[in-house]
Amino acid sequence: MLCKLISKKNTVGNIYDFTIEAPEIAKTAKAGQFLHILCGGSSYLRRPISICDVVGKSVRFVFEIRGKGTEELAKRETGEYIDLLGPLGNGFDTSVAENSDGAIILLGGGIGIYPLYKLAKELGGKATAILGFRNAAAVTHTYEFQQSCRDLFVATDDGSAGYHGFATDVLKNIAASNNIAALYVCGPTPMMKIAAEIAAEKEIPAQVSMEQRMGCGIGACVTCTCNVGGSNVRVCKDGPVFWAKDVNWNE
Repeated sequence: MLCKLISKKNTVGNIYDFTIEAPEIAKTAKAGQFLHILCGGSSYLRRPISICDVVGKSVRFVFEIRGKGTEELAKRETGEYIDLLGPLGNGFDTSVAENSDGAIILLGGGIGIYPLYKLAKELGGKATAILGFRNAAAVTHTYEFQQSCRDLFVATDDGSAGYHGFATDVLKNIAASNNIAALYVCGPTPMMKIAAEIAAEKEIPAQVSMEQRMGCGIGACVTCTCNVGGSNVRVCKDGPVFWAKDVNWNE
């Protein structure tokens, strides 16, 4: 469908925050699902970008310029119409978190923090967010997480803001002295792998949002396969959210 771009912000560095008018998508979108976007210009392949938030009839997504497609997308201006498919994929399962008194942890790294924002809102402020960034210059959207979460921890690789170290270090410290009911993770694969190992050791139900190169976005081209539960599955159609214990991290 064609959706009107109604808000555009360049937050930090090469990260852009777009809001589109998309009432049909807004009706059904869940945290963890994504949009498959035709970026424009000479870029003819769509790019998958996670849904960050839904407010009324509008849908918000945040992305980083990483190549030609996202560079073209960043050039789009408010008032233009963007061609996209969505909402696609399967979102996070919150049933475990809703039926337990333990802590609910959202663990995000880099641009992986954005799909977790809608999840924080869906959990009604009960979650604790741990957000990891390269340095202080890359820290963004923390105010929104503060407003939507019970607690917020920020970690930077170089210690220029918040905890000096990785977000997974903060997770390990929390898991050592707290009962964690559910863990939701989105970020770089090495970070998600470590989080999965911590979850397995502490027997924490954990879900991860996988990132793979995609072609069609609807499961037809089988470009975005990964090994889950001993079988090759399509990230776009069967995911992108999977139970961490089922992912073959050594593939």
